[in-house]
Amino acid sequence: MAKRQKEKAAARRQNADTRPYAVAKYVRISPSKVGIVLDLVRGKSYNDAVAVLENVPKAGSEIVKKVMNSAAANAEHNCGLSKIDLYVAEAYAGPGPTLKRITPRAKGSADRILKRTSHVTVILDSKTE
Repeated sequence: MAKRQKEKAAARRQNADTRPYAVAKYVRISPSKVGIVLDLVRGKSYNDAVAVLENVPKAGSEIVKKVMNSAAANAEHNCGLSKIDLYVAEAYAGPGPTLKRITPRAKGSADRILKRTSHVTVILDSKTE
């Protein structure tokens, strides 16, 4: 039986992270490829990070830029923050479900192809807090 449900729910709401964030789920690129791009922008201001992403010739840069723009829009609309004051507090990519495919090989055998997906999360924060 559940005990103290209302108190536990209130404690979860009180301890919830209020920083603006955005998540892109089931993106068809491996987390390691996105992680390389996320390492470039982690800790930078929002404007610097967008400038870096526009000039990086990596596959994950377009995805990360979309997620960052979404997080900045969430910050402006939901939290009333300005894009000038934002910086990338956290950025990470976790693994999503893997699509399993096969390719034929010699003598009737087959090799498995793993098409990896990822969930990309960007959390912004304000410098002036």
